Amino acid sequence: MARIRVLVVDDHRIFAESLAAALAAEPDVDVAAAGSGPAALRCLDRAAAEGHCYDVMLIDAELGILATDGARPVPVPQHGENGPVDGISLVAGVRAGRPSVRTVVLAERDDPRRAARALQAGASGWVAKDCSLQRLLAVIRGVLRDETHLPPALLTGVLRELTAARKHRTESERLVESLTPREREVLRCMVAGLGRKAVAERLFLSPHTVRTHMQNVLGKLGVHSTLAAVALARRAGVGPAELSGNVAELTGGPVALARDVVERGGQLA
Repeated sequence: MARIRVLVVDDHRIFAESLAAALAAEPDVDVAAAGSGPAALRCLDRAAAEGHCYDVMLIDAELGILATDGARPVPVPQHGENGPVDGISLVAGVRAGRPSVRTVVLAERDDPRRAARALQAGASGWVAKDCSLQRLLAVIRGVLRDETHLPPALLTGVLRELTAARKHRTESERLVESLTPREREVLRCMVAGLGRKAVAERLFLSPHTVRTHMQNVLGKLGVHSTLAAVALARRAGVGPAELSGNVAELTGGPVALARDVVERGGQLA
């Protein structure tokens, strides 16, 4: 009998351990529990090193939410880091780093917007925490057959959110296409979190010219702040400029990700 390896990730220890114990009673399930995103990533690394990777991760939708005030996703830490990770960011990180692992989000309440975000991040399912054990087992086995599982009550709302997201992405792509090649370069630097001086050094331009390009970017995108431009660019699929070590030196240290951009007076700090 093929065994299913499951990793439960929840920062409520009693819930995580209780769920793990219930799943472990199944004859074909091996299960472990992790209390945080970084701990889960270490479990994945350790299992891969030992040659028996996890098949499914059950991830708390509220994971790390207190640490981030629920305002925005936080980056998945690199190896050795221990910062907070929210549930959807963890789903995205696992999808990018270990695409063979299926992720299912466990939620205390139905939330079409967050469920849609979870699916966009790569989750294979969204399940209520108060569902029966048999229902959860059915979902676990279903996602291993490449099925996507959502509660019927969420389906209409999730489809609405996904349709709206696609519409926003299409509009964002149209606006980005209106930029000149140089303005797109500047926008990618903005997405990477570079300030005006660092952009000037990178593109061999004067700070005044970079400021003009940034103002043109904001005008063409129809936004009034750098953060709004970065958010629109990310919706359009614009990635950050590739950064080398000397750029990090210009910015005074490690380059911030777009979600960590600090804005002062409508300009990058």
